Formats: sequence, structure tokens, C-alpha cells
Amino acid sequence: MGFLLMRFSDVWELRVLHAVSFFLMYLMTLIGNFLIVIVTTLDKSLHTPMYFFLRNLSILDACYISVTVPNSCVNFLLDSNAISKLGCVAQVFLVVFFVCVELLFLTIMAHDRYMAICQPLHYSVIMKPRVCVQMTLASILSGLLYSGFHTSYTFRLPFCHSKIIHQFFCDIPSLLKLSCSNTFSNEMIILASSLGIGGGCFIFIIKSYIHIFSTVLKFPSGADRTKAFSTCIPHILVVSIFLSSGFYVYLRPSAVSATIQDMVLSIFYSIIPPLFNPIIYSLRNQQIKCAIKKIMQKLF
Repeated sequence: MGFLLMRFSDVWELRVLHAVSFFLMYLMTLIGNFLIVIVTTLDKSLHTPMYFFLRNLSILDACYISVTVPNSCVNFLLDSNAISKLGCVAQVFLVVFFVCVELLFLTIMAHDRYMAICQPLHYSVIMKPRVCVQMTLASILSGLLYSGFHTSYTFRLPFCHSKIIHQFFCDIPSLLKLSCSNTFSNEMIILASSLGIGGGCFIFIIKSYIHIFSTVLKFPSGADRTKAFSTCIPHILVVSIFLSSGFYVYLRPSAVSATIQDMVLSIFYSIIPPLFNPIIYSLRNQQIKCAIKKIMQKLF
């Protein structure tokens, strides 16, 4: 009734190393994201659309990484690496949900920066608090519908080839490899939806940043131009890694045998974005740094 998850290695010393590495990345991610949530909540000067979306992204990232990493650390250290079918269903649903919503949030944040830099006179009119809440709720609802459909469509299949999932968490591509029925329709739906949503969001993000770069280049060379480039380029880089690794893992035919490379690449869409988002968006931000200093002064 359940499945067996894979480890990166069966050597005990390496298993401990992997568990410690994952735990440290998990801890750093939680600290960075919760710090942003606390600061953007307590400091009233940060109650703007940009930091509203940033707070939502930080909450999402903390939840996203909590779905896979803690369970993986336990599996690395214990002899048992089993997961129940219900646990696997929950993991698939939550991973797909958080990936979808993360991508939509990143797209909204790119649009927010486009409006702030390229159309500053219309910014306060368009990006009203009510509109920001509506976009957030629409993203969450879209994620629930998208994840619910893909999860139910995957687990309608019979799994009889093996119970070993060649991944450190339950994901759809690994499960399709275990099915003894025809998975062509599943693969086509994943292909169409991934290219439609993922590709569409990526094009929208790139288009927004092209407009931002063209506007920023008109600024006099100085701190504003450097600040814009130092924020935008890492954002594009993380989004590119996030999507390219996800596309590679999810869009490969299920007939292709699983390798350790798939497990390594899955780190780039399940751990790296939640870990680096706080650094890119906030901890290099002067307003966030000043807000942290003010809060620390009040506390101590």
C-alpha cells in the first residue's frame, strides 16, 4: 500500500553528510524566510505591494521546503525509507501546488517591479491593496485546481512494476515510471500544462525585465542602475534554474530510466529557490536591512 523512497547513497557516512547538508539548507531557508515575514509585518514602512508579495513568497517558500526536506533527512538517517500511499499523495499534491503558486508569485512580483519602474505614475492606482489580495487568492486557487487535477489523474493509475520511487520525495515523473498501464495521456497533459503555465510565466517575466532594463538604462549611471541590475539579474537566474531543472525532470518520457542525475536536478527546483529567494529579494535590500536594525534595537 506504500512506496520506498531512494537515498543518494547507502554508505552510512554519506547518508549522515547528506542529512546534515539538507538540514542546514532547511534551517537557513526557514531563518531567512521567517525573518522577512517578521520584518515586513512589524515595520509599517514596508506595508507596500512589493513587500506584501515578498511576505507571501517567504511564507510559501518555508512551507514548500518543509514538504520534502524534513522527511528526506529522516529517511537518510533511518533504515526505513518507506512512505505510505496517503503520504505520497499528500506530498505530490503539495509539491505541485507550491511549485505552481511559486511560479505565479514570481510572475506577479516581476509585474509589480515593471509597474513601479516603468509606469510609476499609474503604480498606486493599479497596484491597490485590494488588487494585490485578489491576485494572491487567484494564484492560490489556481494552484489548488492545478495540483488537484494532476494528483488525481496520476493516482488513478495502477502501480505494479515496482514500489521503489527513484527520488528522495514523491513526484509525478517517478510515479509514472512505476505504472503498468499506458501513461501517454498523463505525459501529454503534463507537457501541455507545463509549457503553457511555466513557459507563459517565464515569457511574461522575461518581457517585464526587458522593459525594466530598457527603462533603467535611461537612468544616469549610478546607484539606482546598479541596484536594479543587481536585483533583476539574480532573479532571472533563479527563475531560469527553477524552470529548466523542473522541465528536464517533468518533461522527460517515463520510458527513460531514472538516474541519480534526476535526484540532483530535483534539488534545483525543490530546495534552491526557497533558499536563495530571501537573499535575492530581501537580505540585500537596504530597506529590509534598516528595518531589521530597528527591530533589533527595540528588542535589545
